Amino acid sequence: QVQLVESGGGSVQAGGSLRLSCTVSGNTVSRYCMGWFRQAPGKELQREGVATIDSDYTTTYADSVKGRFTISKNDAKATLYLQMNSLKPEDSGIYYCAATTSTGSWCRVGNGMDYWGIGTLVTVSS
Repeated sequence: QVQLVESGGGSVQAGGSLRLSCTVSGNTVSRYCMGWFRQAPGKELQREGVATIDSDYTTTYADSVKGRFTISKNDAKATLYLQMNSLKPEDSGIYYCAATTSTGSWCRVGNGMDYWGIGTLVTVSS
């Protein structure tokens, strides 16, 4: 069973930055497709894909975060990151770390994942 634990969420003013981390069990980070998703306040049934990073470090991003967010990973530390800059109030929500064994063409924003963390809350105030 893959375990993912997010950290780094918090409250920040618009224009500020946050860095999310996700520690992952086993060798998952190096072998799987990893991603970040978010769920906006009041939208409990909708999780939006934010960014993905494949086992070969190929990345994809949602249009809404391109140029502001950067996904990265450290295979040796089994950790996934999301650097978020120029934050906007609409970036607020619960951010989830996720993983899937499906790599290659499947590993892009919009596609599903197999394993999920419990999330970390990000609040951006105007």
